[in-house]
Amino acid sequence: MAQRAERSKGRSVVMALAEALWFPVCLFLGMLFVFAPALHAPKPHHVKVAVAGSAVAERVGDALGTKVPGGFDVTAVADRRAARQAVLGRDAVAGFVQDRRHPVLYVAKANGASLEQTLTQVFTRVTAESHRHLTVTDVAPTEKQDELGTTLLYFALAWSVPAYVLATTLLRAVTFNRRKKLLTVAGVAAGYSAIGFYAGLGLGYIPDEPAAMAVSFLLTTAVATAALGLAPFVRQFFPAVAMGLFIVLSVPTSGGAVPAAMLPPFFQDVHRVMPLANGIDALRGVLYFDGAGVAEPVLVLCAWFAAGVALLGLDLWLRTRRSGAPATAGDETGAGDEETGVADGPPVEDPALETRRPAGLPVHAHHFGEPVPVLSGRVQDEEGRPVRGAAVTVIDGRGRQLARSVTDGTGEYAVTGLSEGRLSVVVSATALHPVVHQTLVRTGTTARADFARRGRPQGRHAKPAQAVDARS
Repeated sequence: MAQRAERSKGRSVVMALAEALWFPVCLFLGMLFVFAPALHAPKPHHVKVAVAGSAVAERVGDALGTKVPGGFDVTAVADRRAARQAVLGRDAVAGFVQDRRHPVLYVAKANGASLEQTLTQVFTRVTAESHRHLTVTDVAPTEKQDELGTTLLYFALAWSVPAYVLATTLLRAVTFNRRKKLLTVAGVAAGYSAIGFYAGLGLGYIPDEPAAMAVSFLLTTAVATAALGLAPFVRQFFPAVAMGLFIVLSVPTSGGAVPAAMLPPFFQDVHRVMPLANGIDALRGVLYFDGAGVAEPVLVLCAWFAAGVALLGLDLWLRTRRSGAPATAGDETGAGDEETGVADGPPVEDPALETRRPAGLPVHAHHFGEPVPVLSGRVQDEEGRPVRGAAVTVIDGRGRQLARSVTDGTGEYAVTGLSEGRLSVVVSATALHPVVHQTLVRTGTTARADFARRGRPQGRHAKPAQAVDARS
């Protein structure tokens, strides 16, 4: 028995360490193997260059291929005007004209100062072989306060990372149905986009182009809605999945710190589908290129938003199918089945938001040093029999879901980590109507809320509560 107890205690320690460390370890590995490979040695990879004249294009292509193998893709255009327009239309990042006296290189600082500098250096070496001086013309300069052309990255981060955090906090608003959550996302996104745009304008970081607010609004709503849609399916892994998508993969491939044309090919492919990268591409098109090249990134952002809405709809359909309730239950009024329905595992939370994390506990005799329940109770049916697998959800006065537990074979549940105050306890199971009642939690004592006979609570600290319908 003693050996069995020691083994059980050892497994408990291992499980506790695994639960505590898996997220920071995943974040560490993700940043280690994404940030460094993407950004450590930026250089041209299949950079598109438009060259006036087919014969010149062939010579320049050979020279570039020798100096930077695989770095440039050269396309011949008709003349000087076409080469310049290719850059302004974002069909190429550079245009080259072999003038008799002075070769001309057209670049756009709005694509990133590091890319402009690299192009200048490479073409200077190419033209030096013919003993000619290269003239560099910037056709899309950035604002004076944006010398490096990277300011859009920081504004786009302000419009995307808080969107992920917004989704995380809305997951705690258990009294909000999907419609209210989406309306909240839209309202917050509108505020973010207006405040960010006028702040950038006032500081002299971005040009006066109000259409940028539409792009920033779409970026925020796309990230927040996609995160809300993912949460029910990835459950307790939500922080790792969301941060992996919207920070670890998005930031180094955004094209903000290092232009996308200078990322390794794999990260260029990731760039094409990430919301942050497409938000920056769309903002550049709106602010510096008269709308050129905006359609594709906007469509990608719309696809992220549509995917989030589709996942929310799929989650509603799956929950409705399990509960047997009408398809509109919980989505027109009140919290609905997504808050008081069948047990779906631990609540979705971001561990970065709170240091104190309420959680359900296994029901057993608690020894010194182990977590002590702050709230416990038993759920019984009309016959006095214990109800196993009933979902017990604890909600604070602001409607946030604090913790979730499931009753064991004896109908017992236990929750720890709750702060002092009056809380609502919601119980639901297939054998019971969803019921809710309030209980007072005090420091140093264990509050008890038992549910029996259709969930009417009983016990020292519990007041009788009326059954409530799942759609109210």
